[in-house]
Amino acid sequence: MTTTENSANGGASSRRVRTRIAPSPTGDPHVGTAYIALFNLCFARQHGGDFILRIEDTDQARSTPESEALILESLRWLGLSWAEGPDVGGPHAPYRQSERGDRYRKYAEQLIESGHAFYCFRTSEELDQIREERKAAGLNPGIKGDLELPKDEVERRLAAGDPYVVRMKVPDEGVCVIDDMLRGTIEIEWSQVDCQILLKSDGMPTYHLANVVDDHEMEISHVIRGEEWISSAPKHKLLYDYFGWELPSFCHMPLLRNEDKTKLSKRKNPVSIRYFERLGILPETLLNFLGRMGWSMPDERERFDLATMIEHFDIKRVSLGGPVFSVEKLLWLNGVWIRESLDDASFAERVEQWGYPMRHLEPVVNHIRTRVSAFSDIAPMTTFLFAGELPLTPADFEHSKFSPEDMVSALQLTSWTLDAQQFWDKDALFAALKSLAAHLDVKLGVFMFPVFVSVAGTSQSWSIVDSMEMLGPDMTRARLRSAIKILGGLSKKKLKQAEKDYAEFLAKKSE
Repeated sequence: MTTTENSANGGASSRRVRTRIAPSPTGDPHVGTAYIALFNLCFARQHGGDFILRIEDTDQARSTPESEALILESLRWLGLSWAEGPDVGGPHAPYRQSERGDRYRKYAEQLIESGHAFYCFRTSEELDQIREERKAAGLNPGIKGDLELPKDEVERRLAAGDPYVVRMKVPDEGVCVIDDMLRGTIEIEWSQVDCQILLKSDGMPTYHLANVVDDHEMEISHVIRGEEWISSAPKHKLLYDYFGWELPSFCHMPLLRNEDKTKLSKRKNPVSIRYFERLGILPETLLNFLGRMGWSMPDERERFDLATMIEHFDIKRVSLGGPVFSVEKLLWLNGVWIRESLDDASFAERVEQWGYPMRHLEPVVNHIRTRVSAFSDIAPMTTFLFAGELPLTPADFEHSKFSPEDMVSALQLTSWTLDAQQFWDKDALFAALKSLAAHLDVKLGVFMFPVFVSVAGTSQSWSIVDSMEMLGPDMTRARLRSAIKILGGLSKKKLKQAEKDYAEFLAKKSE
């Protein structure tokens, strides 16, 4: 395969721009489907054309209505919409291949009559032998060569009801030239292309026949798809030639990659759109992130919405380097979207829609919103607000500038101080703790460390006095007493010293 520069501007002809996405309903909706759908939609809308959705369910054994429903639901959740499809109808209905079967048989028979296809009765054993013979001869081991039977033998077998497939004829010599909108001129030797099955033994079409027939009948002007289809492009171009139809423009997008540059797969990365929805990623973020996969805005901005992408879209800005789908970068971008595009009220509303009750967290929404990368961060971040005593160990309190003995003494004084606290609001609580830290001559950040751990279970929480206000005096005091026990408590001598220190603290406060 070789490529040369091509100056094509993306137009197959003067006909209206029409693009499509054609997913197979055989599993969870894949982010790769959304990625290709996004670029098809942007190209069509940028040129004032139509984006349509078609279901390619020729694999009857694996295709399910449930999977189709999930695909449509997930693409809609992302904010993608289509002008025509199985759910909205359109002038080229039906939009499910399983409902278009008679068309494919008609076209397959047309190719047989014109001499461009043939009935193939070869058994799997015979095909294996052909592969081995071609391999031994140094040829491409694809299915090609002596496959067609004499006409009278074909008629006899058809009359006998013998099983068969319909195969297309493919040249043995020469080069197929494909003009690609991104890659320029692609050349593939015909010797590398096998005689593709067009109609299977059960009468169902293969992807190749159905794809070409549907794209023609639905007037698709630009076929924008993943680069894994480059090797199939000669078969598709040949079918257009055989039928005498106008060839659409081809554009083969770079594949999404894992961080090790291998093809994105569920073995190494989450790939289901529904996974990211359940994780608490904003649909705007996921579309933004997919838009950044091998493409960039003219001003290189990181965050942009769908409307902005469409406004500035240029397919020529797609880079052919394999875009890396990094969940870590996606989470970073989602955090940016949350902080920059949602205020506290809209954040709480979106989280409620996602499925997490926020009414009890209203006092700390502003703290949560600035700390989460995904909505799924909220539950572990706020669990301590709805728990009893926390499962802490002495190791949780380790601090390089605060010895365990001094820490226990400070917590005991904190406990007594809060026992006496009359006004349980965050400002009063902060003032009391700040005053106690100053009395003990301990830096406020160091002094507050064991208080954070005791009350929130971590030193990385937001303002601890906000949490204490939400928890209330009883639970806060109980957690402080529990922390003192976990750290071994105070000896009689240390307790007397703590009582003395507390008396001095109260005396100074009353002065």
